Amino acid sequence: MNPKLVRIFFVFLVFSSSGVFAQETYVVERGQREVILNGYTRAKTTVSLSAEVSGKIISRNYEVGQIVGDDPFFVLDTTFIDFQIESIRHTLKQLQVTMQMKRSRMAFLKKEFERIRALYQRNSTAGSQRDSAEEEYTQSRLEMDSTAVQIAQTQTSLAEMEERRRRHWIYAPKGWSVTGRHVEVGEVVQVNTPLASVGEYRTLVVPLALSSDEFAALKILNEPLDAVLEGVPVKTTVQRVDPQFDEKTRKINLELDVHGYGGNHRGGLRLSLPLNIFSGGLQVPKAAVINRYENPRVKIKSTGEEIAVIVLGETNAHLMIGDDRQLAPGVELAAP
Repeated sequence: MNPKLVRIFFVFLVFSSSGVFAQETYVVERGQREVILNGYTRAKTTVSLSAEVSGKIISRNYEVGQIVGDDPFFVLDTTFIDFQIESIRHTLKQLQVTMQMKRSRMAFLKKEFERIRALYQRNSTAGSQRDSAEEEYTQSRLEMDSTAVQIAQTQTSLAEMEERRRRHWIYAPKGWSVTGRHVEVGEVVQVNTPLASVGEYRTLVVPLALSSDEFAALKILNEPLDAVLEGVPVKTTVQRVDPQFDEKTRKINLELDVHGYGGNHRGGLRLSLPLNIFSGGLQVPKAAVINRYENPRVKIKSTGEEIAVIVLGETNAHLMIGDDRQLAPGVELAAP
């Protein structure tokens, strides 16, 4: 390459890097301010356990704060219902024996009726004997049908009692946390007696109440949202927005689901969610302001015109200024 061209190219790079040929561009933006939304975790769902049958509590497997496993939460005494089930089983067995006897008798009477009917058809016996044999056969069949109904009723009663017995074991959803316990071992409880409460803390939920401006700013963000839970960075997503408007607080209620928190899941953990909302006015980069402390002004890049601005406040990188017809959002500013 021509040595002269090399020197020119080198000089061009030096001047470009020093800002002689290139100027950094800054843009006027709508005024924003950062707010920190704070909320506290709670269970995604809570459930109260109650008794479906009456009885005496003979065992309890969980205390407040423990995680529910495969074992039942409470076990009620089954002594009396065991007696009832055993009695029904004996009745059912007796009915089944009776059914076998009646089935055997019906088979005999059927054969007897068919024999007598054949004799009657050959004029070898009287019609009254045939009618008597037919009636005995019909009655035996009806008696067997009646016994079959009794067996079905007894089987239904047995199934009902066995289902009642199963309800003496009171279970809570596996993996949920125990939040309350209201009875002790040895107590006799009645139907619908509250026994304990459990909560679904595997997914943490944070309820928030937002103003209209805060809600509008939240809606334009892409999920998941960055937040901090007890000093740990986490992700959040909007799980539910209450369609009702709270007329007293003039706030919109919603719930966030928390993702990626590896600590102990419980209620009362503080979540902080930073949010930028439009605050009115404009903001410009501090680096674009000329003589910012005595007579602050900015230069429009396209025209080179300098515009005086009124400083209303500042953030780390921007100055908040009042509205100006010549400084609409999107206008490019030149470096000082």
